[in-house]
Amino acid sequence: MGKRCVAEFLGTFWLVLGGCGAAVLAAAFPQLGIGFAGVALAFGLTVVTMAYAVGHISGGHFNPAVTVGLWAGGRIPSRDILPYVVSQVLGGIVAGAVLYAIASGKTGFDPMAGGFASNGYGQHSPGGYTLLACMISEFVLTAFFLIVIHGITDKRAPAGFAPLAIGLCLTLIHLISIPVTNTSVNPARSTGVALFQGSWALGQLWMFWVVPLLGGVAGGLVYRYLSSPDIARRDTGAFPSAPAPSA
Repeated sequence: MGKRCVAEFLGTFWLVLGGCGAAVLAAAFPQLGIGFAGVALAFGLTVVTMAYAVGHISGGHFNPAVTVGLWAGGRIPSRDILPYVVSQVLGGIVAGAVLYAIASGKTGFDPMAGGFASNGYGQHSPGGYTLLACMISEFVLTAFFLIVIHGITDKRAPAGFAPLAIGLCLTLIHLISIPVTNTSVNPARSTGVALFQGSWALGQLWMFWVVPLLGGVAGGLVYRYLSSPDIARRDTGAFPSAPAPSA
């Protein structure tokens, strides 16, 4: 379990540093920024690279909503949830600290004014979307993310393509919802930057825990229904080659 938790820490760290770092440092660079599409691709690439690097160790969740969704889908035991989620949140927070240290090296940097890639709704939604609209977006997109994860890691799916499919799915999710919530679907990602934004992001953080977790459970239950009775097989989650949890 210790090695699996370290893998989850590293994977979540890379996801937050790579994705949120692209948003904070490169999205609107004065002359040639990467824009929404670049940020979306950055999030997808973090998942692809770390899934190939450490997915065979921990299952490559890097997201509390994925962990809870895989539990709901019958892929992991309940005893794995807490150590995985703690490792993921710590990875997100350390990544937020590193990103803050880098970004604050530029004159005029203000995380409160710029948002520091935090997720928000209402007046803090990039497009001014209401709380209800943001909740629907986060719930539906997280649910489908879990359906894709379950499907592509099913023993009947083509082997070796799971990291690519999951990374492309996360890219698509960001292309859809960056204007709505700045895209969370991952409570650890939201927490890691909200702590350093330091004002409104903390007050809205509850939504980016509650709704993605519910969406993850919904996606896991949907795929469990679709695949039963084959769901009896258990593993550590996203990658069938990962070692099975000890009894």
